[in-house]
Amino acid sequence: MLRVYGFSKVNAFARGNTRDLRVLWALEEMQLPFEIAGMDHPAHDLSTEAYRQLSPFEQIPSIDDDGVVLSESAAILLYLAKKSGHLIPADRAGEAQVMRWCFAAMNTVEPPLLNLMVLNWTSQGSCEKHRDFLTGWANRVLKNLERWLADREFVATGSFTVADILMAHVLSVIKDEALIAPYARVVSYRDRCMERPAWKRTIEAYCARVVAG
Repeated sequence: MLRVYGFSKVNAFARGNTRDLRVLWALEEMQLPFEIAGMDHPAHDLSTEAYRQLSPFEQIPSIDDDGVVLSESAAILLYLAKKSGHLIPADRAGEAQVMRWCFAAMNTVEPPLLNLMVLNWTSQGSCEKHRDFLTGWANRVLKNLERWLADREFVATGSFTVADILMAHVLSVIKDEALIAPYARVVSYRDRCMERPAWKRTIEAYCARVVAG
């Protein structure tokens, strides 16, 4: 049985935004059976030597699929897609595009948005130069994503794939609507992905299970 290591308790500001949601969403879309191993972050469940064998950087999510152990949400999603034959094209060219946009979501789009989010959590209002730099970086990324989505429903192929799960979830961390509002196609794309029934079931089950600590 596939075991997913996800949060059972997490800091209040992170609840509802954690990366295990990406894996849980994919599994809901794929309708693959799994079990949850709930991890209590405030109780330091991620900092044990046993868990480091699954996730070297003490992060969620990770999986154990009958001995196949993986961490890193994008790697897990690509593994599950290839295993199930869902949310990734069967042809080599289509698969390459999905891989491309999974990397783009993680390595190009997420960094400025994540850095802005962390700055908002931690700054005392004295980091305007840093904020201006990150905002400019985020706008450059969003502007180019807006251009890419001009005639596309989904980011990698004509169908919804694991790349869309990663990209939409990355975009969902933007809490400053003024930042994303100028990019109507990006907003529409994000909302279209997150209106999917599988996402709604995923976040509902997560909120019922995961405690804010």
